[in-house]
Amino acid sequence: MITPQAYIVDAIRTPVGKRNGSLAEVHPADLGAHVINALLERTGIDPNVVDDVVFGCVDAIGPQAGNIARTAWLAAGRPLGIPGTTVDRQCGSSQQAIHFAAQGVLSGTQDVVLAGGVQNMSAIPISQAMIAGQQFGFTTPTAESTGWRERFGDAEVSQFVGADMMAKKWDISREDMERWALQSHERARAAIAAGRFDNENVPLGDCVVDECPRETSLEKMASLDTLAEGSDLTAAVASQICDGASATLVVSEKALKEYGLTPRARIHHLSVRGDDPVMMLSAPIPATEYALAKTGLSMDDIDVVEINEAFAPVVLAWLKETGADPAKVNPNGGGIALGHPLGATGAKLFATLLNELERTGGRYGLQTMCEGGGTANVTIVERLG
Repeated sequence: MITPQAYIVDAIRTPVGKRNGSLAEVHPADLGAHVINALLERTGIDPNVVDDVVFGCVDAIGPQAGNIARTAWLAAGRPLGIPGTTVDRQCGSSQQAIHFAAQGVLSGTQDVVLAGGVQNMSAIPISQAMIAGQQFGFTTPTAESTGWRERFGDAEVSQFVGADMMAKKWDISREDMERWALQSHERARAAIAAGRFDNENVPLGDCVVDECPRETSLEKMASLDTLAEGSDLTAAVASQICDGASATLVVSEKALKEYGLTPRARIHHLSVRGDDPVMMLSAPIPATEYALAKTGLSMDDIDVVEINEAFAPVVLAWLKETGADPAKVNPNGGGIALGHPLGATGAKLFATLLNELERTGGRYGLQTMCEGGGTANVTIVERLG
């Protein structure tokens, strides 16, 4: 019996618009429609054969509510008969969208799935969905839950608290974090100058290049106030608020043959694991360990890593635990420099991972990211050709 495979035909994204930048006034449905249309045009796939559209989105209220995957598909002018569904695994939402797409293909129930994500953080500020319940008497998503309080107490649940806990647990200094942040900006600016993102970027209006990277220095970072008393975290070591969309086409072997498609990669492994929800951001560590054990691979077998830089200690703690070569990790910069458009980031990083594998001739790429609730997805992709 032939083992089913899930193939990647293409992966694209918008350039990331900085907060209140070139994409700030673009409706999220139109952001999503842009990458949907670009992906369909680049691959030449007939939109009528798409089995489903799976999009990630966080803070799905207002213009991002009402199933943005379906709304974006329709805003793109595409056939009414094609469905869509929206995924919220917090920061990993569009990475999970790719997982669901691949699992649909691997199960044999689907042949062509369009996966991606969208987020306009300028229009809908971060955590708006979490505070929307305050008018109804719910102060946070967990505070009024008896079961939650009995298990986890009244500790503040936030990414800032989690990042600070990680920095302290893994003995990561402010200087360590700032050096990584500076490197992220330097790598991102070098990648943009070298055109490394050109194949994945589909410009939209005035947004033709990633807007977040900036020239900075250790001296400038050292002058910033910390985010809280007793913490070493500053805005310089955190991912940037921004806007963007991303999309990936996942297909079966049958679809490759029937529609004359050429695969760029195949999915080698998919998994997701959990860890402490109060620390929140540490799950990439056990998730990576789990994925490597399941596949029989080691970090030496992985040629490129994309791990989301929600905060610098997420990456630095992961490096300490995995022993990975820092040169292979976020080689073109990460969220500190390039931004983290929440629901779009997973598929955005996937596009960057795929292009970097092709540029360097690597075989295996690993992607992971921390997520609200203390979970983390891991995707291992194998380059073809």
